[in-house]
Amino acid sequence: MSDDKKKSVWTGYSAEERAAVDALARGYIDFLSDCKTERESVQEAVRAAEAAGYRDLADIIAEGTQLRAGDKVYAVNMKKAIVLFHIGTEPMEHGMNILGAHIDTCRLDVKQNPLYEDGGLAYFDTHYYGGIKKYQWVTIPLALHGVVVKKDGTTVTITLGEKADDPVFCVTDLLVHLSQEQLEKKAAKVIEGEKLDVLIGGIPLAKEEKESVKDGVLALIRKTYGIDEEDFQSAELTLVPAGRARELGFDRSMVLGYGQDDRVCSYTALRSMVETADVRRTGCCLLVDKEEIGSVGATGMQSRFFENMVAEVLSACGQYTELSLRRTLACSRMLSSDVSSAYDALYADAFEKKNVAYLGRGMVFNKFTGSRGKSGSSDASAEYLGELRRMMDENGVRYQLAELGRVDLGGGGTIAYIMARYGMNVIDNGVAVMSMHAPWEVTSKADIYEMKKGYDTFLQSV
Repeated sequence: MSDDKKKSVWTGYSAEERAAVDALARGYIDFLSDCKTERESVQEAVRAAEAAGYRDLADIIAEGTQLRAGDKVYAVNMKKAIVLFHIGTEPMEHGMNILGAHIDTCRLDVKQNPLYEDGGLAYFDTHYYGGIKKYQWVTIPLALHGVVVKKDGTTVTITLGEKADDPVFCVTDLLVHLSQEQLEKKAAKVIEGEKLDVLIGGIPLAKEEKESVKDGVLALIRKTYGIDEEDFQSAELTLVPAGRARELGFDRSMVLGYGQDDRVCSYTALRSMVETADVRRTGCCLLVDKEEIGSVGATGMQSRFFENMVAEVLSACGQYTELSLRRTLACSRMLSSDVSSAYDALYADAFEKKNVAYLGRGMVFNKFTGSRGKSGSSDASAEYLGELRRMMDENGVRYQLAELGRVDLGGGGTIAYIMARYGMNVIDNGVAVMSMHAPWEVTSKADIYEMKKGYDTFLQSV
């Protein structure tokens, strides 16, 4: 890596570029603050897509409309994943340029039978989602987001804890005065999963009966939302850190916010997709669910949703055969966009300095991920990486090459290995994040800006 790529990106920005960095960051902070669940992210993606002239692929299919170069369509999967296509002038068999990211993030999910009372207080029983340090989730203000679907099909949307005058919720912790035994436990055991129950109420109904506080909470929920206790059985409710994302540092150079893994990639990919003008190769932006738990399920990358939608687009273009579908997928190239670990001087021994990403040095390419002996890795070819380096250098995009951390310490994965099954060129690519998977994560505004520039360059490449 040349010396100029080891320097902070900030030093090369003009006043105009710094203004553009801040403008992009403002939009990103709004996205982080308003879209804390997959459903909310998809709703915003649909809004942005339609504002940019995209049409629902379901309508195209129903009408029997033929797609042509320049047309833009999107498809939603169960309200928790979305794919956008911008039809290029070249046949789709020549391959697509694909941006892929995930919109799920670590959180506390409310269980199917969550309400209970103990010690004169009411609680929600929860099940944590994704890889978290459980002790980080105690005593912080939490907001409730999600939907409750009643038996008659009525959907009730709930967002509570984000407005200044909203109540919030929390997981309690043992006072330090009585924590001698607790503090002797390993960090993984200091807070057990079953202890991540959320405090939600404390006033009993006028009648002094068993579970009167729980009944009082239920009465408020029934009055406010029109739902009963059994309706929680068909709900998707989650507890996330309450409050807006913020600028970080005296110089406002960074962003502190919940869910930057992987909404930092999702937001920039979406913005690039809806703002890109004419393309030769068909462009695609894929935002999926369930990456944090292995990309499983109907809304995860391991489902056939993406492949099915590519087939539908080929059909609407008058180009579909089973062979053309296979050629389209095999000839495509992808940036599998997920965050990378940022060097943290306070924990320097966890990183290998020559091969770690740094805040403020541009977008990140990970030739491979996986853990230890590259287990679970998708390893990009040298030829593909060489092509991307040329592409980024020619367009003034600042980037860095990195690994997650020390070889034997651990590792991680993305959706890259799933897409690589089609035989396409795929590489892991993203933004460096400090405090990854914590309730509040840190990114650099400069890296977010360079990521967006990199996406713009990729979508317009041939």
